[in-house]
Order: sequence, then structure tokens, then C-alpha cells
Amino acid sequence: MEKLSVIIITLNEEKNIRRCIESVKSIADEIIVLDSFSTDATESICKELGAKFNSEKWQGYSESKNLANNLATNNLLFSIDADEALSPELEKSILDLKNTIKEGEAFIVKRLTNYCGKWIHHSGWYPDAKLRIWFKSDGKWEGDLHENIIINSNTNVKTLNGDLFHYSYYSINQHIAQFNKFTEIGAADAFKKGKKSNWFIASYKSIWKFKRDYFFKLGFLDGYYGFIICAISAFATFTKYIKLKELHKNAIK
Repeated sequence: MEKLSVIIITLNEEKNIRRCIESVKSIADEIIVLDSFSTDATESICKELGAKFNSEKWQGYSESKNLANNLATNNLLFSIDADEALSPELEKSILDLKNTIKEGEAFIVKRLTNYCGKWIHHSGWYPDAKLRIWFKSDGKWEGDLHENIIINSNTNVKTLNGDLFHYSYYSINQHIAQFNKFTEIGAADAFKKGKKSNWFIASYKSIWKFKRDYFFKLGFLDGYYGFIICAISAFATFTKYIKLKELHKNAIK
């Protein structure tokens, strides 16, 4: 049986971290938490539940997660966010996996998001496939926003049964506040890559985003919150491209 290190990065996650750690206890041979100096009860909860707690200055999503990976004593890793938890089916899949996995394999999980108390099965949010289980020697995190594991090209990637529950936003206000942060990062990342924007691009992409998620990806089946999610996502897209436009404008002053 392969030993598995569960990796979590945190910052002021007292609302979520207990649920997260308790959900992975049965699958984990060690639980590594890398915290960015939380000021709430995150540290005490992690230590109470037996996690190996470490503190480090925030380095960005990818670099912080790579730092956390390096703290693991096992080569097989499972990366989980503090606002996530295993479904019973996914827990069983990972327990079975530990008996059969071989080096050179990696596994995707499907995320099912809870938004303001409602599970979202459409709206472009499900299945939100994420590669989360892999051998440390086979890949690492890259990207400033929506970071991904860049895995060796010869790795055999499969999908596990069961959902990874994602407790995203507890209120619409929280969602709106968060998208301002993410659009800043997204615009800066696009600027570094040399991407351009203007009013037409911002308008077109945001309108298409709403149409795609609400109609083609069946967001209307998620009811009231499906509409809210699609509307906020479209506005976030518009905001990101306007911020990108401003970055280019300021760069030539």
C-alpha cells in the first residue's frame, strides 16, 4: 500500500478547515498544512486534529503549494483546498487506489460546488475536473490563477469515482468580493503573457460567458443561484478584460 500525504494551504480558514481535515483522516498517512500566518483559530484547529502545521509567507498559489509539497515525507500526494471535503464515494475510491496505484499514474477528481447552501450541478461548474493525486516526482504546480499541476507527459491520468465537495461561497457578497481579487490576478497574468483587450473584447467575452454558462451549460437548471452565478461570472469576465485594458494603458504612459 502506498503512503499518502494530504497537502492543504491555508489563510484564516477556521470556518472550513475542521470539515476538510476530518474528511481526509481515513485516507491520509500524514496531513501537511502550510499556512500564511492566519490570525484566526486555523492553527489551533489543525494541531488539535493532528495535522503537521507550518507557517510561511504567501508566495502565490502555485509557489505556496509547491512549498507545501516539499514538506511531504511521502511521494504520493493529494492536494485539497481548505474549503473542500471528500464525499463518502470519493473517500472509498482513494482508499482503494492506495492499494493499486503505480508510479507514473495520476488521478483527476470531480468537484461539486455548494453555493450559498445549494449544490450546483450545471452553470459551467460541474463536473469541475481537477488533477489532485499524483507522485511528487511526476509534476508540480504552475500558474498564478487557476493553478494547475503540470504533469510529466508520459503519466497515465485517470478519473476517480465520487465527488470532491467544494464549499465555495456562503453569501453572494462573498462571491462579489472574491471576484475582485481574482480579476486582479487574472488581468496581471494576461498582461504578462502579452494579451490585449479593448471595450469590444471585454463586452463580447462577457456576453458569451453568460450565454455559454446559462444556456449551453444549463445554468438555468440551477434555478435562482444558477442565474446569479452566471451573471457574476460574466461580469467578472468583463472586469478582468477592462483591468487588462487599463494595465496596457498605464504601461505606455
